[in-house]
Amino acid sequence: MTMRPIRRLPDHLVNQIAAGEVVERPASALKELLENSLDAGADKITVDLAQGGIKLIRVTDNGGGIAADDLPLALDRHATSKIASLDELEQVGTLGFRGEGLASIASVSRLTLISRQEDAAHAHQILAIDGRLHPVEPAAHAPGTSVEAVDLYFNTPARRKFLKSDNTEYAHCAAVFERIALARPDVEFLLRHNGKVVWRLPQGSRAERVAALLGQDFIQASLPLEHVAGPLQLTGFIADPTYSKASRDAQYFYVNGRFVREKTAQHALRQAYRDVLHHERHPAYVLFLTMDPAAVDVNVHPTKIEVRFRESQAVHQFLFHSLNKTLSGSAGNRADATHEPTATATDSTMPSPAMSAARPSMPPPARGQVFVQQSMPLHVAEGAQSIYQKLFDGVREEERALDRQTGTPRTDLPPVALPESDDGIPPLGFALAQLHGVYILSQCQEGLIVVDMHAAHERIVYERLKTALDHEGIPTQPLLLPVSFGASAQEVATVEEHKEGMTRLGLELAALSPTQIAVRAVPQWLSDGNPVDLARAVLADVREFGLTRVLTERRNELLATMACHGAVRANRQLTLVEMNALLRDMEATERSGQCNHGRPTWSRLSMKQLDELFMRGQ
Repeated sequence: MTMRPIRRLPDHLVNQIAAGEVVERPASALKELLENSLDAGADKITVDLAQGGIKLIRVTDNGGGIAADDLPLALDRHATSKIASLDELEQVGTLGFRGEGLASIASVSRLTLISRQEDAAHAHQILAIDGRLHPVEPAAHAPGTSVEAVDLYFNTPARRKFLKSDNTEYAHCAAVFERIALARPDVEFLLRHNGKVVWRLPQGSRAERVAALLGQDFIQASLPLEHVAGPLQLTGFIADPTYSKASRDAQYFYVNGRFVREKTAQHALRQAYRDVLHHERHPAYVLFLTMDPAAVDVNVHPTKIEVRFRESQAVHQFLFHSLNKTLSGSAGNRADATHEPTATATDSTMPSPAMSAARPSMPPPARGQVFVQQSMPLHVAEGAQSIYQKLFDGVREEERALDRQTGTPRTDLPPVALPESDDGIPPLGFALAQLHGVYILSQCQEGLIVVDMHAAHERIVYERLKTALDHEGIPTQPLLLPVSFGASAQEVATVEEHKEGMTRLGLELAALSPTQIAVRAVPQWLSDGNPVDLARAVLADVREFGLTRVLTERRNELLATMACHGAVRANRQLTLVEMNALLRDMEATERSGQCNHGRPTWSRLSMKQLDELFMRGQ
């Protein structure tokens, strides 16, 4: 085959090739134009689309404008006013900087650029068709710039065939518009599609802009966040885990005002939610990370959707700890809860069942007051065996023993007094009854609280297992009579190989024969569970992943499984004392608003909701 001689490609063909990377679809062109408007200092931007942006994209702003002499240069490839040196590139603070956007759009559309600077007598315009420029002409236009791209990909039919339907392309354009509008509440935005107004967003606060675009439900279910660590600042809103989504369409992460998808950040955010979110659900958030521009490389992707952090590990830790602190600080509160965050219970904050019950009784209340069950005992009789007490007795002694071994008291989770109402009513109120052996009904200051006792207990056990494993290991409870069960050769081999290591998990297992395993001790807080089921679950995880991975990467998954085995089961009858002890422990436990699988542990019906249910006052 005869090879052709090497030739330089024509400029318009070069631009069309480049447009394939920069302008993948109408939404890509819209993104470039919106970013140009923001970089020009505009505080009012209007977007008009027709047929999903395929027929028309017009962006009009009131920014600084372009001088008449610079209009042809604005459509030239790699021409920009935003950077002039490598130093400026490495510390770029604008959204655009390559000078490729307008040139790429002009090469695949019929483009009209009209602009006027504030001190200019009138505007000027330039037309570009198929990348070829027409002479600059006078035009009528207010101060600012208008860019109109008509018939996108009219000259590259092969590319146009890859576009989807008008509705699909419009959905992509709307997503780009919303991402950019979310980041700039100080800018007024207007979006019209096929002549109809879709979004009219006035200037306002960040919360107002988020509520307008994501809905009031998101704001009501979200936790405001603001953390600073040296040059890193993180602000925004993270949704309560109960607001989780089936897809990632409610995840907005910005670096220095730029919407990005970055693997380090995504991993950190996912890790922060892992304890409170079902594995098939996705968290919702709007987060803004501000940092030194020199510490992040935004020049790693044609569309600038990806960035690279210079200190990725530091950013990961900052993001994880910021979200983890906010989620933990919610202390199990749902978005509709009224009490303030509390820390995980420690020695001085963990109430015993007796202490929880030792509250003075109150006379029958008037309308609107809280009634404390008169029959609730004021003390626990000596020798009484409480199901809940058996599960948790000894935790304070174990923690004190740990302090003696290490020589230092625990300070990572300082005791925090639980907030109460003016009447001394705790946030989750006092238990009234148990419903079908599954739910606890509790009367609180605002109305009625319904608690899923298994889910709530599961979270409490899980948090205690994590704390213990992070220190000296999970304390064991020897069984009065060891329990043996038939085992496979793989299970027996796992016990023999990892027998010592599994004591850190609170399990003491022994291989009695090639087909028999004995359970001699179980984790202290799981002594009421089924020891055989627990042992099999742990052995399965250790056999599949190895003990080292189980104690590191898969620690939380295994502890969640163990907590589920040990949590109080449905149809277990609890006394009022035990129910109130569970409520008090929920108030003092991190993330107790969700079980280990991300399901809610409690819900509240306010008096207003109850009155509406029975049409009172109507």
